Amino acid sequence: MTRTFNPEFYGKLLAEYQPKIITTDAENEQAIALALTLEHRPNRTPEEEMLLQLLVTLIEQFEETHYPILQGTPNSMLVHLMDARDTTTEALAEVIGSLEIALQIVNGDRTISKTQAEALADYFNVDISLFS
Repeated sequence: MTRTFNPEFYGKLLAEYQPKIITTDAENEQAIALALTLEHRPNRTPEEEMLLQLLVTLIEQFEETHYPILQGTPNSMLVHLMDARDTTTEALAEVIGSLEIALQIVNGDRTISKTQAEALADYFNVDISLFS
């Protein structure tokens, strides 16, 4: 049996919880708590699902504005991957072909060429766009 969306019940949910644009950390925490409650509720109604989607959208909008994720540089992405995979500069030199160039890239004194980016992407098994 498929449940149909009931606008009247949805209106009651909106009146009860009064979701709005989130402007403070406290409002964000309150919205997250409600979203988690709805997310873990067994047998959510279509109206509760719609409210959950609305809350997630409002939370994402607030967090993208107030807590942006900064884009890394190709060099910082390389250093991060090296740290995460415990890769040495010497191992990187084998991929790039030169210890001197590897050191310059790791230290940020040299940019990563397209050929080097391709080799690094293959070595770390990641998308080449991380290095360009």
